[in-house]
Amino acid sequence: MQTDPSIADDPLDPAPKPRRASARFMLTHPLHILSLGFGSGLSPIAPGTVGTLFAWVSFVALTQYLTVAEWGALIVIGFAAGCWFCGFTATKMGVADPSPVVWDEIIAFWLVLLLVTPATFVGQLWAFIVFRFFDMVKPPPIRHFDRHLKGGFGIMFDDIVAAFFTLLVIALWRMTV
Repeated sequence: MQTDPSIADDPLDPAPKPRRASARFMLTHPLHILSLGFGSGLSPIAPGTVGTLFAWVSFVALTQYLTVAEWGALIVIGFAAGCWFCGFTATKMGVADPSPVVWDEIIAFWLVLLLVTPATFVGQLWAFIVFRFFDMVKPPPIRHFDRHLKGGFGIMFDDIVAAFFTLLVIALWRMTV
């Protein structure tokens, strides 16, 4: 029997109340663990930024074990699966695109890092800053996708567009240097 009101729906209430992300909620289903970025999305301050930092640290840690092709496969599979399980977690939370769901930032920033590698720490830091800018500010057309695409695909896609713009800025900068 579940006694935590943050994870229990009232069967008589036709519109379940949004649930707060917590460690307890995260541990109720393995897909929540992935969606919430292994807990990085539970940060009370700037969960998207903390999720992106997790992506950066995990990329650095795993890059010695994975080839470029394996990273590519992980990112493609992570995007496709993320459309499903981020949507699942968002539905369980009762919010269209909950900020604690950070798998979208993880996959998108892994893509950025994969395509800018080799890069120095400073180069990776600039990639982080530019990606966070596009992900937080959501200039057009990112804002359009964020507002009009729904479900797990919508959660994932606007971050991929932010990654594309990050890579475009980096490519333009590299052309001028």
